Amino acid sequence: MNDILVLYYSRSGHTAQLARLLARGIEEVPGMRARLRQVPPVAPVTETAQPPVPDEGAPYVTKQDLHECSGLALGSPTRFGNMAAPLKHFLDGTGAEWASGALVGKPAALFTSTSTMHGGQESTLLTMALPLLHHGMLIVGIPYTEPALTATHSGGTPYGASHVAGPKGEHAISEHERELARALGRRLAETARKLAATA
Repeated sequence: MNDILVLYYSRSGHTAQLARLLARGIEEVPGMRARLRQVPPVAPVTETAQPPVPDEGAPYVTKQDLHECSGLALGSPTRFGNMAAPLKHFLDGTGAEWASGALVGKPAALFTSTSTMHGGQESTLLTMALPLLHHGMLIVGIPYTEPALTATHSGGTPYGASHVAGPKGEHAISEHERELARALGRRLAETARKLAATA
């Protein structure tokens, strides 16, 4: 297994852009591949079912993707300092994978996007880590040996990659945010490769 699952929910496209940057970093590591997947939206009342294939973006995730990956990058926009409901809904349905240990010992990384600098990036990343810890995953962050982590004036934290999109989504991903997302992808892939070599 040399696929890293890059799983995300994105509404305005910023988290999806981060996902692609992480995927690029993953594929900079020889022998490693990124598998981009998204979760479908959810609603309090469902009047029509989502199509099995999304209109745009990555395919929808399946539970098989979790079994087949050697690592996981998990991304969501921030909703009141926490992950968005569609991603939480998907994770809440992974009880069978938890019981079977499908993700135990695999590395994981996190990424998010917010409207404002203090819109809950770090709390979102930390709360996204909790279900992964219950799954027995090994969380990797961004170390301060990455120069962009101390230079950034927008997104980027030691807990994971992030982007400050602006109140109207007007900010493009900054160069430091790009560097940190790719660095996190590389670190996740390198960790997965090292773990596989010792198994």
